[in-house]
Amino acid sequence: MELSTIIGMVVAIVALGVGFVMKGVALHALVVPAAYLIIFGGTAAAILNAFPLRDLKAFPKLMGKIFKGQKLMGEEEVIELFCHYASIARRDGLLALEPHAADMKDPFIKKGLMMIIDGREPDFVETVLDQDIHLMEERHHGFAFIFSQAGGYAPTLGVLGAVVGLIAALGNLSDIEKLGHSIAAAFIATLLGIFVGYVLCHPFCNKLKRMSHHEAEIKKIVFAGIMSLQAGDSVSTMEDKLSVFLQAHERKIKED
Repeated sequence: MELSTIIGMVVAIVALGVGFVMKGVALHALVVPAAYLIIFGGTAAAILNAFPLRDLKAFPKLMGKIFKGQKLMGEEEVIELFCHYASIARRDGLLALEPHAADMKDPFIKKGLMMIIDGREPDFVETVLDQDIHLMEERHHGFAFIFSQAGGYAPTLGVLGAVVGLIAALGNLSDIEKLGHSIAAAFIATLLGIFVGYVLCHPFCNKLKRMSHHEAEIKKIVFAGIMSLQAGDSVSTMEDKLSVFLQAHERKIKED
């Protein structure tokens, strides 16, 4: 579970609710079905118009990642794994890693191991793994861009909702009580649009980018580990090469 998303959502809702109460606004004033329809329906329509369906099919998976988080090996775990592989390879040769490659669930590590076990040229292995990382980052950037665009559409649709509400309010100029309620309801759409855009969509976009960056960093450690294995490096050399990916304080603790 990605606790930061859950905590962020709770804090945002509580802050908005408490702010409403402190300003003397009744919470039932937020119950304006037309505003929700304009913001959520309009944003969904805009996204459908902006992106091909093949990209939008990933939306449920992206929401799952935002709320459930990533299931990735940690940096230190990857380093320890490749130091273990280096020990086996130095003792028994690269072919001895084949059973480990067969049992590996991570497709990127498995691909890299199988290529060096099969005796592929270092340049070929380097090109394939580097391209894999590059294309992954491009795909992830495209997925994050969906939320970035939604974050731009929602506030604009909030203005549209306010205009629609004001048009309705102008039709009730003779009834002062209804006029006040209509104007208040009109601005709920603006409030909702800003909330969806700047509290949900843009932050979700940033979170997906950070997750992608973290995944790419893990893959770069794997990349370096694969190339080090193919070069026949010792365990200490492998550890020195991969430890540079750790933060300074983590590296210091490891050295101590």
